[in-house]
Amino acid sequence: MSHVGVGPRAVTRSVAFLTAGVLAVPALAGCSSEDPSGKPLAEQDISAASRARISDGGTLRWAVDSVPDTLNTFQSDADATSTRVAQAVLPSMYRMDETGRPVRDPDYLESAEVVETEPKQVVVYKLNQQAVWSDGREVGAADFAAQWRALSGKDSAYWTARNAGYDRIEKIERGAGDLEVKVTFSRPYADWKSLFTPLYPKDVMGTPDAFNDGARRKLKVTAGPFAVKEVDTKDDEVVLTGNPRWWGEPAKLDRIVLRAVPRAERVSELVAGKLDLAEIAPDTADQVGLAAAPRDAAGGTPLMGPDGTPAAGSGGSPLPGPQGRAAAKALHSWAVANGSDEEAAEEEILAREERREAREKLERRRKALSGFEVRKSLEPAYTQLALNGADGPLADERVRRAVARALDRGKLAKAVLGPLGLPAEPVGSHLALSGQAAYADGSGALGDQNAKEARALLADAGWVPGGPVKEPEDGEKAAGAKGEKDKDGEDEKKSEGGDDGTYIVGEDGKNTDDKEKGEQAEKGEDSSGKNTAQGGAPGAYAPKGTAAPAGSATAPLAKDGKALTLRFVLPSGPGSEALRTVADRVSDMLEKIGIGTDITKVPDDSYFKDHVASGEFDLALYSWPASAFPATDARPIYAKPVPAADGSLNVAQNYTRVGTDQVDQLFDQAMATLDQKEARDLLRKADSRIWAAAGSIPLYQRPQLVAARKNLANAGAFGFETPVYEDMGFLKKGAHGSRPSATPTS
Repeated sequence: MSHVGVGPRAVTRSVAFLTAGVLAVPALAGCSSEDPSGKPLAEQDISAASRARISDGGTLRWAVDSVPDTLNTFQSDADATSTRVAQAVLPSMYRMDETGRPVRDPDYLESAEVVETEPKQVVVYKLNQQAVWSDGREVGAADFAAQWRALSGKDSAYWTARNAGYDRIEKIERGAGDLEVKVTFSRPYADWKSLFTPLYPKDVMGTPDAFNDGARRKLKVTAGPFAVKEVDTKDDEVVLTGNPRWWGEPAKLDRIVLRAVPRAERVSELVAGKLDLAEIAPDTADQVGLAAAPRDAAGGTPLMGPDGTPAAGSGGSPLPGPQGRAAAKALHSWAVANGSDEEAAEEEILAREERREAREKLERRRKALSGFEVRKSLEPAYTQLALNGADGPLADERVRRAVARALDRGKLAKAVLGPLGLPAEPVGSHLALSGQAAYADGSGALGDQNAKEARALLADAGWVPGGPVKEPEDGEKAAGAKGEKDKDGEDEKKSEGGDDGTYIVGEDGKNTDDKEKGEQAEKGEDSSGKNTAQGGAPGAYAPKGTAAPAGSATAPLAKDGKALTLRFVLPSGPGSEALRTVADRVSDMLEKIGIGTDITKVPDDSYFKDHVASGEFDLALYSWPASAFPATDARPIYAKPVPAADGSLNVAQNYTRVGTDQVDQLFDQAMATLDQKEARDLLRKADSRIWAAAGSIPLYQRPQLVAARKNLANAGAFGFETPVYEDMGFLKKGAHGSRPSATPTS
């Protein structure tokens, strides 16, 4: 897939990336104009319509990436489809709103509040009195307790993927009645709203065997607007049908069929009428958009070429079948009568017939796609450039910061999002996206794009323009493939300043020094004013102020006989064009400061597991989903790696291997405070430290492009918001849904 992502909640929040921040307060305050969290850059696009305008019945055929190996989202092999099924068939105490913040789901939860903080934090949940499982039993305290025991981490017989938050619960008790649940925490936990979503019945969570195997292919007991009828591995689909015991607004659709369709095949399935809703790639979106365009003044539409653009010189539709064949026969007779080669005439006839058939096929394709429209927004996930700081040149913080400061993130965002008509704003936070409570642009801790200062940082790290380079011996890796270390085995010297050696722009006045160094490096001078470029050979320089030749690049950098070349690993699949475009532009930007890149393309199925997760890269592009609970979910991504008992390095999900003790402490403090403003400030401070360490550079929010049948309402590009499955359906004849008139840019 084009953007690899592994969610901090294992895979329960998907791309994914591959593949849910406010903290514990009873109410959510709106954002003021001064609030740096702002608002989402793009609205959701789902053709919203009231339930009164939607027909009862029908089947929604929805493309997904895979049929899940398990329906238990708390297992390691759960995926995005596991989450989609859970959203439709299981209780959730909180769901995401359009700003990516958690809101209470009234179908399940009447109220939830922190009733005590001393000596222990106590949260009381009051459940909807109508909430029942499909077997008729009330949703209650027994289900909460079973889920806590399964996910607490105390019993290794449960094969759980995560236990964050559940490991802080001390006990769960029945309250005033079965529908009141009292949860006592052993330690304060700000992200308590992240718990019990989804909530599984005690039948699934009650024993290790039931947890490990009971919910992999079936969910016998559910409590949502839909229920799981079948997981069909033969036809690669999951079938959901209406739940007759559902107490909320009845589902408009009779069925939802989640069909596993490879992204490269989705346009063909749309044309064949086998799908109603499918996330698609930009090139497919162009085809759908053109097919749905208004007809010209003559009542026709331009023919499309193979790439979805109007066919050059088509001049209109071809002659219909019988007329076309008669014309071809007349052409043959004329050619023979006028002495033309009969074989050449036959070839011309065949060529014309093939062109005619191709045009007819394209016209049929256009007509089929004209029943769809592209709904677009920004996905709640961002693409980042990851810098592997485990060893090699990038183990030096100065080199990482130089790479980061060489990048024009605005241009990179524009390259991906501009052609799609989406806001091309670079992401300013590792922990949240615009509109979420924790969001603030922390990139100032690193500094703006500045090639001079980037070159000064590299010079300070010992990388010299045009330095001597020795040929690597057999089996010896380039500087960027495996790091160089000092003779005593220690990593190369890191820059001083900031916390844990992390230098933060503007905190100690060193930005001025870096700027001066950049200007000196630009002039070819060291700090004493001596001209040292290219080894300082006298008379080797043009007069000051002489313009460089057009298109010239900075001389490659070298150190200890090795050129500064970084291994850039990318997926090679058909859906990765955007990543490869970004990689090419990143490489061009790095070349301007003397850093070379060696781009390696690897199969999609091995990209993340065999390269990113295993640390076999210097630079890589992949995505992380946004979380409403960054203190919990983002900590494993940015926590400082620690040695494991076997001597290996436990990196959790921090595949850049860059972390500091202070960042860990800030996360821990944010997780333990129940004051919303204090927690938000701690997270923003942690983000500024992550920026300064320059292990990962957020680039842009991912585009979300969905082909939807024009009469399908309340489905499409959902943005942050959790889908409302019971409201999805097909519009009544003559009814229309509403879509954003323009995509906001701020």
